[in-house]
Amino acid sequence: MDILVNFLPISSKKALLFIILLFCMVSTPLKAVVKSTVSSSSSSAAASDQRDLITYFKSTRTLLPNPINIPFQNQSRTSKINLFTSSSLDCSSTWNQECSNEILKIAHKKEHVHWIKSIRRKIHEHPELAFQEYQTSRIVRQELNKLEISYKFPMATTGIRAVIGSGQPPFVALRADMDALPIQEAVEWEHKSKIDGKMHACGHDAHVAMLLGAARILKAREKNLKGTVILIFQPAEEAGNGAKSMIKDGALENVEAIFAAHVSHQHPTGVIGSTRGALLAGCGFFRAVINGKTGQASSPHHSIDTLLAASAAVISLQSIVSRESDPLDSQVVSVTSFNGGDSLDVIPETVTLSGTFRAFSRTNFYQLLKRIREVFTEQASVYRCTATVDFFEDNDTIYPPTVNDERMYEHVKKVARDLVGTTNFKVVPPMMGAEDFSFYSEVIPAAFFYIGIRNETLGSIHTGHSPHFMIDEDVLPIGAATHAAIAERYLYEYGS
Repeated sequence: MDILVNFLPISSKKALLFIILLFCMVSTPLKAVVKSTVSSSSSSAAASDQRDLITYFKSTRTLLPNPINIPFQNQSRTSKINLFTSSSLDCSSTWNQECSNEILKIAHKKEHVHWIKSIRRKIHEHPELAFQEYQTSRIVRQELNKLEISYKFPMATTGIRAVIGSGQPPFVALRADMDALPIQEAVEWEHKSKIDGKMHACGHDAHVAMLLGAARILKAREKNLKGTVILIFQPAEEAGNGAKSMIKDGALENVEAIFAAHVSHQHPTGVIGSTRGALLAGCGFFRAVINGKTGQASSPHHSIDTLLAASAAVISLQSIVSRESDPLDSQVVSVTSFNGGDSLDVIPETVTLSGTFRAFSRTNFYQLLKRIREVFTEQASVYRCTATVDFFEDNDTIYPPTVNDERMYEHVKKVARDLVGTTNFKVVPPMMGAEDFSFYSEVIPAAFFYIGIRNETLGSIHTGHSPHFMIDEDVLPIGAATHAAIAERYLYEYGS
C-alpha cells in the first residue's frame, strides 16, 4: 500500500486516505456488535436469533424514529425505541377494516413476535403461585418502564394497573392473570419450568405476554386512542380470588367496561370463541360434618348412626337438581368425599363429607348454597344427629358465574371477525368451569373470550391443569392484536 501511494499525485493520496478512513469508521462499530453478539450466544439457534436482531439494529437509526428521545442502548434497544413506523392511517376519526389490518400487521412484525415469545418463555421458566408472583410482576414492570407506560404498584400484593392514552374518559380495561399452578411440568422443551412442583399449566404466562404485546401496540398507536386503556395484571386467579383484591385496591376506578381472554385447547390456534350471557358457571365448595354417637356395630341401638344420616343427606342432595331446578337451567351438586373412618366394627361419632356445586346464574348459585345447608342440617336431625356446613367463604373459594354483557360480547365478536375472519369466530356453549373474572363482570359490563391454541402437530392438545399442557406460541401475536383492537375500537365507538 505504501509503494502504491508514493506513485499517486497528492490529490489522489488525499482521496484514498479519506476513503480508507471512512471505511474504518463505518465498519468498526458493526464488527464490534457482531463480535459481541456471537460471543454471547449459547447455541446456534440463539446465535441465529441474535443475527436477526443485529440486522434490525443496523437499520434502526435510519428507518425508525425515536420520538421519546431515549438514548439507544443495545441491552434495551428493542423495547425502548418505537419499533413501528408511523402510519398515515388515522383510526381516531374513522374505523374501517384497514385499521384492524394495521394492528394485526404490527403484531406480526418479526421483531414484535420475537419479543413477545421471549417474554412468555421467561415467565414460563419461573412460575409463581397465587400472591407470590414477584418475579413475574417485576418482568411486567420492567417492560412497562421501557415502553414509558405509567402504572400503579403494588395492588393486591403483586398486581399492577397500567395506563395508556389520554387520561380522559372513556376508560376501558384489559386484564391478564399471572399465577401458576402447583404442578410438576412433564413437557420436555428448552424453556421448561425451572421450579420443581410449579408450572404454568393454564396459560397465564401467555395471557401476560399477550397483554404486554397489546400494551406495546397501543403505545405505538397512542395518538389514535380517544380515551384511556387500563391494563390490569392480576395475581391469584387460580386460588385466592385475586380479582376481588384488585377491585378492592381500585383496579376498576373510572373503568366502564372490561375484557379478558383465556387460551383454549378446544379451538385451533387463533380461533376466537365466546357467547352472550353466562359463559362460565359460578363455583362453590362445601364441607359438612355430621355428629352423632359412636357405638359398636353389633349393637347399633346404643349409637346415633352418623353414617345413616350422611347417606340420607347424599341421596337428598341429588333431588335439589333433579326436582327443584329448571331442567333447561344447568346446575350441579356433587359429593366428592365421604369419610367416616376405617374401622370395620364401630359406628363413627363423626362423618365428614365434601363436594362442589355449580350454577350459571347468581340467583340459582346462592339458592343451591342455601339448599345444601338445609339438606345437611335437616337430614341430620331426622336421624337424631347434628350437622355443620362450611362453604369456605372466609377463604375466598366462592366464584360467581361469569356473565358476558350483550353489548360487550357483540363488540368482541365484531373485532374478532375483522381480525381473524368470520369463520374463525365461534359461538361457544357455556362451560361448568369457573373464573374469578366473574367478580369484574359483577361490577361493570364485561366480556370474556377464548383464543385457540390447539395444534396437534406440536402436541398442543392437552387441557389446562395437565402436566402435559403446552401452547402453540403462534397465538401470541394474534392475542396481542385482539386485545389491542378491542380496546382501541371500544374507545373509538364509545368515546366522545
